[in-house]
Amino acid sequence: MITFDEFKKIEIRVGKILSAEKIPDTDKLLKLSVDLGEDKLRQIVSGISFYFPDPVVLVGKKCMFVANLEPRIIRGFESEGMIFAVSDETGNFSLLEPSDSIGVGTLAK
Repeated sequence: MITFDEFKKIEIRVGKILSAEKIPDTDKLLKLSVDLGEDKLRQIVSGISFYFPDPVVLVGKKCMFVANLEPRIIRGFESEGMIFAVSDETGNFSLLEPSDSIGVGTLAK
């Protein structure tokens, strides 16, 4: 359990995926280039390749991202955030996607 004050520290923003590619020699990692409404794009590494055999289908999608997660090196690639996704025990999977009317960079409240 975390406190509400700890939870409030998490910055959740709408981001648009501009490119997506499989990271070579990995089974589940994709490298995403994401516009979070900032001056520069973010690189985000995510273990969702299993659900997207052709990662190009992700290009253009708006999804929810943790924007203030400390950067981390994953298999030699820096990851500057985290995409929100859900899955259940039966294999159902979904990215958390805002409605089309919500703009890139919008902060969740």
